[in-house]
Amino acid sequence: MPRHVREELARRLRRTKGAYRKQDVQVVEKPLLKRAVSASALGNCMEWFDFGVYSYLAATIGKVFFPGASPGAQLISSFATFAAAFVVRPLGGLVFGPLGDRIGRQKVLATTMIMMAAGTFSIGLIPSYETIGIAAPILLLLARMVQGFSTGGEYGGATTFVAEYSPDRRRGFLSSWLDFGTFVGYALGSALVTVLNVALTDDQMLSWGWRLPFLIAGPLGVIGLYMRLKLEESPAFQQQLDEHEKGLAQDSVGSEFKTIVREHWRPLLVCMGLVLLYNVTNYMVTGYLPTYQTETLDRSSTSADILVLIGMGWIVLLITFLGRLSDHVGRRPLYAVGAVAMIFLAVPAFLLLKAAGTWPPIFGVLILSTLLACFAAPSAATLPALFPTAVRYGAMGIGFNFAVAAFGGTTPLVTEALVNATGNKLMPAYYLMAAGVIGLVTVKFLPESAQLPLNGSQPMVGSKEEQKELIDTSQDLYRYAKEESSAR
Repeated sequence: MPRHVREELARRLRRTKGAYRKQDVQVVEKPLLKRAVSASALGNCMEWFDFGVYSYLAATIGKVFFPGASPGAQLISSFATFAAAFVVRPLGGLVFGPLGDRIGRQKVLATTMIMMAAGTFSIGLIPSYETIGIAAPILLLLARMVQGFSTGGEYGGATTFVAEYSPDRRRGFLSSWLDFGTFVGYALGSALVTVLNVALTDDQMLSWGWRLPFLIAGPLGVIGLYMRLKLEESPAFQQQLDEHEKGLAQDSVGSEFKTIVREHWRPLLVCMGLVLLYNVTNYMVTGYLPTYQTETLDRSSTSADILVLIGMGWIVLLITFLGRLSDHVGRRPLYAVGAVAMIFLAVPAFLLLKAAGTWPPIFGVLILSTLLACFAAPSAATLPALFPTAVRYGAMGIGFNFAVAAFGGTTPLVTEALVNATGNKLMPAYYLMAAGVIGLVTVKFLPESAQLPLNGSQPMVGSKEEQKELIDTSQDLYRYAKEESSAR
């Protein structure tokens, strides 16, 4: 057992004044755990397929909804509409987060699933600017805001749900499947857009082809809703909070937002710093790279989509391996190594992306994708562990969504504007370097949570054997703590 785990367990045992008993250690049934993780990952895959296809079609959408503008203005207008979804994400987090802490994670996640599907499906039905004029971009903006409001309750809820279901020793590995689903969804969106770009002419894509990925959201949403309605509520939400957290739970019913900001501002800032690091990288790779290659580097949309698809495939291969690694070496080392690598490798990666030929751009996108995997893999296990059970969903909704709205979703818009304003094609690399510096500073204040019980929850194990082992260890730790106290 790692030293930080023994020290934290000893601290908790001193607080409760006794070793763990059988009823104090929750055993997660394997079939239930498997269903919870797989359904959450698949639901997340569907939701982020819906959200991600807009990124891959940004240039086309600009031409459909902003035809009178210059190509650069079209692109910026399209990305501004993309960023608008992130403006309302904090509002979604403020609504869905506290709701998830009170009525349960599963009900809220089912709601966000159907809202996302409805918002995405409606984009595919909006007439073009040539047909209905200014009403077209207004309706596009409204649909994107529905998507953003839904997403405000999605990631915080999904990470909370999976983290609360996972045994402590394997939380990094099991939670990484959630982001595995995210990037599979992105990859499927990218693959579909790539196929459409190859199979259809430019006129066909502008006329009706761009609508197909959005219309697929309807049936996907029904499937995702069914899967989420079949899930049972997480064990941590069902079980009673320990005595230390009961007062907090009672206070949070009336004023959870104030409670979170007043009593949990330090972990909230850590959460926002890590989310900035993760999502600036995420939206640089998934949201901006396709457009950077077509509009800034003058490459074909097919080659750009294939390059990003290679990156998504590489992340899918890496992410669960890195999640498992975080269970053994800790979350902090993985974040720290990734942040340092970002600072030193961002410029070389973009130089490779700019280079001629086939292999240099591939190596460039693989570097960026590897960095993104280092941040994505531990996030779903790390962020929920920052907060106690009573306010976990609400705190995640606030910290995650405010950071994404301010820094993640605006990344394509700000980066494109910087490139246009300066003419410097390496501006995206400098932006990533700044995110790496902020991330590295944040890691210094991040408490290690690998293999530890969640704050305010019982220890979670995956088998009766692990339960007995933990009880025996707690008896040894409590006996040692009593002897040490007596010696003083």
